[in-house]
Amino acid sequence: MSTQTDIPGGAAGPEQRPRGSHPWLVLAVIGIAQLMVVLDTTIVNIALPSAQASLHFGVESRQWIITAYSLAFGSLLLLGGRLSDIFGRRRTLLIGLAGFAAASAVGGAATSFAVLAGARAFQGAFAAVLAPAALSTLNVVFTDTKERGKAFAVYGAIAGGGAVVGLLLGGALTEWLSWRWCLYVNLVFAVVAAAGVLALVAAKDHRGSLARLDWLGVITASGGLFCLVYGLSNAETHSWSAPLTVVMFIGSGLLLAAFAVIEARADAPLLPLRIVMDRNRVGAYLAIMIAFCSMFSAFLFLTYYAQQNLGYSPLKTGVAFLPLAGGIAVAAGLANARLIPRLGPRRVIPPGMLIAAGGMFWLAQLDVHSTYAGNVFGPLLALGVGMGLTFAPAIATATAGVAGPDAGVASAMVNTSQQIGGAIGTAALSTIFASALTRYMASHRPPSPALQPAAAVHGYTVAFGVSCGLFLAGALTTALLLRREPATEPHHRDAGDGADRGGIIADLERKIARLEAENRHLSAQLSQLTADRTPVSRPAPRNPIRLDAKLLAAALGVALIAVAMMAATLQGSRSNTGIVWNCVANTKPQAEHYRPGSLNQLANAPDCEFVGGKLVGVR
Repeated sequence: MSTQTDIPGGAAGPEQRPRGSHPWLVLAVIGIAQLMVVLDTTIVNIALPSAQASLHFGVESRQWIITAYSLAFGSLLLLGGRLSDIFGRRRTLLIGLAGFAAASAVGGAATSFAVLAGARAFQGAFAAVLAPAALSTLNVVFTDTKERGKAFAVYGAIAGGGAVVGLLLGGALTEWLSWRWCLYVNLVFAVVAAAGVLALVAAKDHRGSLARLDWLGVITASGGLFCLVYGLSNAETHSWSAPLTVVMFIGSGLLLAAFAVIEARADAPLLPLRIVMDRNRVGAYLAIMIAFCSMFSAFLFLTYYAQQNLGYSPLKTGVAFLPLAGGIAVAAGLANARLIPRLGPRRVIPPGMLIAAGGMFWLAQLDVHSTYAGNVFGPLLALGVGMGLTFAPAIATATAGVAGPDAGVASAMVNTSQQIGGAIGTAALSTIFASALTRYMASHRPPSPALQPAAAVHGYTVAFGVSCGLFLAGALTTALLLRREPATEPHHRDAGDGADRGGIIADLERKIARLEAENRHLSAQLSQLTADRTPVSRPAPRNPIRLDAKLLAAALGVALIAVAMMAATLQGSRSNTGIVWNCVANTKPQAEHYRPGSLNQLANAPDCEFVGGKLVGVR
């Protein structure tokens, strides 16, 4: 009988804090490592056009520089999380940092497309080892309720705002130095973080062995996630009805279903089902997935809007996203330090998603005459506040109450939610954008030089509208899943006043009542088994799945969201999304002051029709 999922607060008792380490210095080190991982999801995007020109690879190959990283990262996260549980967080952190730095050095020195793509894949693999170990280290080090809230606020701000830092840093390095420094800069982060880990994170006597791994679980989980991410990437560049896309989705479904069956019966499962069947954790994972799914659309489409419609340079585009990062940082600190201890996740995360939905709805009102100050700054600030109220509380809730042996895999589920959400958002919303753009062009004939900017903005606003709907659906679903109780550990509270003591007593009484009810249930089962002399045909699952009505209702809500997203994407599945993106990405900027060469300029793309240097149609 396991009761760890009932604990809504800190992850571990004080005895589990590494000796000789100052938690806030550990947070600084972990923050540097996490920032390195997060910013690499966007920093290379800015450098891609320059890398393409330097290494002489085609537009059709450019997507693989992004896909190679996400494939390795997304598919190996659960394995990376379990490795940190087996071999220890200090050792796993050092391996992840060293491997990530080495892969970055190789990528920065790449002389061909194959070397760069391979280096990005190894970056993703070592990021999958590093990220869960980093988060689980915080989960163990910070045991005091107030300190834990502040620490996860900082971590949530980095997780949500690190992509903005990547855009800003990538633009500066590409413009002032070289695209290669977008990879070399990771060496600086890795060396500083590794020195901090060696000095601050205590070594534990972990006598782990790979023999303890659930290898069937590793194969099915990694294979299923690989097929899912690959299928989403292929759908983005080709179509949702392409044979390879369909095969990958079917393979993903079969492998992940097999994974669930294997984990229910495994003696030492890769992902204990009790981790993902807790309502609070499911709600937190779902909030993170939907937030990243929608936020990636803001990064993707606003980057193109700023550079193509507003004529911003890559560096200025990165600066333009600062309101988003600022909103995340301020709201994350407020949420975890003040709101969550008093209100609980249910009264913080859904309202945060509603605020983010408002920001997306505001962005959906853009047109070709919009300005940054009047039409982009405000929505980005609102989106940042909503993200801050969602990210940090969700991450803290998802890792709360997890015992040390499962801290790594629970943290890996947070990172997996981020990666899968981002992949789904990029693929589905890109398809929706492409479909909206082509329909707009088809309905506005004859073509004119002003058609392409209007069509692109129309596609962006449709995608923002869908993102708004996702946030609304996420707010409703998480409100059903999350509990009202504050995500704080009762024994960590200050018992200095009667109100706190009363809260502790009430919480203990609720736990005693739950244990008594479970004891009665187990006694009834024992009596039934004793009375029944019929041989049992097969052993019961070792990790039984327990569902309640709200969990089933939330699952139905998630299914409806998936069906709606699939219907919207399949409506435009006949459009070759890659062709549309190539046309839009390579259109010459309209602003005369825009520095030539900052974007890959188009000579004569075979799939685009141009008049006067502007896209007027897609063949």
